[in-house]
Amino acid sequence: MQVKAKKHLGQHFLTDKNISRKIAQQYGSHFDCKKVLEIGPGMGAMTQYLLEDESLDVYVMEIDRESVAYLNEYFPKLHGKIIDGDFLKYNLKTLFGDTPFAVVGNFPYNISSQILFRCIEFRDQIPEIMGMFQKEVAERIAEKEGSKMYGIISVLLQTFYDIKYCFTVDEHVFNPPPKVKSGVIRLTRNERKKLPCDEQLYIRIVKACFNQRRKMIRNTIKPFIGDKSFESEYLTKRPEQLSVEDFIRLTLEIEKATI
Repeated sequence: MQVKAKKHLGQHFLTDKNISRKIAQQYGSHFDCKKVLEIGPGMGAMTQYLLEDESLDVYVMEIDRESVAYLNEYFPKLHGKIIDGDFLKYNLKTLFGDTPFAVVGNFPYNISSQILFRCIEFRDQIPEIMGMFQKEVAERIAEKEGSKMYGIISVLLQTFYDIKYCFTVDEHVFNPPPKVKSGVIRLTRNERKKLPCDEQLYIRIVKACFNQRRKMIRNTIKPFIGDKSFESEYLTKRPEQLSVEDFIRLTLEIEKATI
């Protein structure tokens, strides 16, 4: 039995076992997390190597019914742990309760950013995220301030996770081959438990600044300040020049000015 890759699901199946093994080996059990949820396992290219580590409690979530049937047939170790569902909509509390779990996968490129933003919602329960993305997306996630690639997803993920770019994967190891290279990254939860500023305001400010990234900060924060007097060292800077800590301080300054 073979599963046909479906374009509307963004499926590109890994065919190189060495690459599949290498990706699986990047999982590091951060905070000793042994419960792992793989998203979009397809025919189990990476799953088989995760299952080799008997210390891991592996679950998989797959939206493609054909892939679900394949996994049920060829991976008896996963019986009872194959979830036929959409990670973006699934009630994860019914699956794991309050137990920590890691998220791994060769993520569908068309929804990879959405998957990561959902992980941020569960960040206190997800100590590690590891997997493969479109190379440009992986690089953007890991990029630091000062780069044109640094953006909203960089800041919001780096607020709560330390990020390591692991390695690049070429197009020819997939069936069908994608039109772009891929990148494997590992995100591990940092020690930041709670932001010292209003989190929703922080997110809004980060998004507003990068949505007008060519403008100086003084112009993009006007809707947050109104007519109030406001001074900050960041006013003449552009968003890609600000670190996570800078955005936190800017949010605190705006909060104080608008009380």
